Amino acid sequence: MKMKRRLFVPVVSSLGLAAGKSRGVYADLGIRPILNFQGPVTTVGASKMWPEIQGIMAEAAREFAVLEEVKDAVGERLAKLCGTESALVTSGTAGAIALGTYGCLTGTDTAKVRRLPDLTGMKTEVVIQKPHRNGYDHAVRSAGVRIVEVDSRESFINSLGPQTAMIYYLGGTRGDWAWETPVPLAECVAIAKKAGVPVLIDAANLLPSWDSIPRVAATGVDMIAFSGGKHIRGPQSAGVLAGRKDLLHAAWLNSSPHSDSQGRGMKVNKEEMIGLLAAIERYSKLDFAALDREYERQAAYVMAELRKVGLQVEKARFERGRKVHRVIATWDEGGRGLTAAAVEKTLRDGEPRIAALRGPEGKGIEFTFLMNDPGEEKIVARRMREIFA
Repeated sequence: MKMKRRLFVPVVSSLGLAAGKSRGVYADLGIRPILNFQGPVTTVGASKMWPEIQGIMAEAAREFAVLEEVKDAVGERLAKLCGTESALVTSGTAGAIALGTYGCLTGTDTAKVRRLPDLTGMKTEVVIQKPHRNGYDHAVRSAGVRIVEVDSRESFINSLGPQTAMIYYLGGTRGDWAWETPVPLAECVAIAKKAGVPVLIDAANLLPSWDSIPRVAATGVDMIAFSGGKHIRGPQSAGVLAGRKDLLHAAWLNSSPHSDSQGRGMKVNKEEMIGLLAAIERYSKLDFAALDREYERQAAYVMAELRKVGLQVEKARFERGRKVHRVIATWDEGGRGLTAAAVEKTLRDGEPRIAALRGPEGKGIEFTFLMNDPGEEKIVARRMREIFA
């Protein structure tokens, strides 16, 4: 043990991270942290874990445990919160979608698990309504399946056949959690059950608030995939696949720690499982109305301050399935001699660094107020006043 310690400490010290010497882990790496006004996007870390979750994960990391026992115990508690038969912690939403797809293809046949993405002896198609296509459905395609796009109720029904392994449904809008879609969720589930085809809903866009998850589970959908990071503020690399017990067991067989499986690389450790459970238990009890009022207050403050320096300011329309406060500031770029790109870069390069987005069609700057600490709205308003004053 002493030998390992002598080897370990110099490595840590070389980064300046040894106890009492660190200026901060990012500063020691020459990185300046950033204030996030882009929203829960992965490229800037998506969210900040609750401080108490960090402590729970550190405790879980200090001891060994049988991974399958942790998976089962955590899954049982998560399933009760989700309103489903079973639940599995995955490597983010994309990992959940991929494993759910694999499980629909292989079932519990371990020979098929080892065979993927060779679909010999398996079904070969996944049906997706055309408005639901998105970059994240690459997780479905990773199974080697053929995507069958449909754009009407008639083509949807006609597409379901002996080769249909699954239906992928993108949740996130309106009262039935549907995009502008030919076949809304409730009808999709009813048609799919009659055809004997499982439905997986990508529910990453359903949060906040938590009650969306048990509500969508009550529709009878077979599997639900969502992120454990972002607004839940658990481990950013974790997600959840919840749903039917048989499909969740099949998904597990396709994942780590099973070495000869397509999902082996989608590893989730014991600390992430326990940390995500704790985060969701906390999240499910939050006062979402109070959180929304705080985000709305921050947005209103920034709007008022930006108008003082002559910017045109408006609120972006809410997404149909959830309220996210977004402020769009525009100006006469020629008259001011400032392009949106220049302002975006100035915000990102200044002190403190601020991540924002370009407005619609690249005009102006858009600020998202979600998970921002009270007081950060004053910082972004000050920086914008400095730029435009």
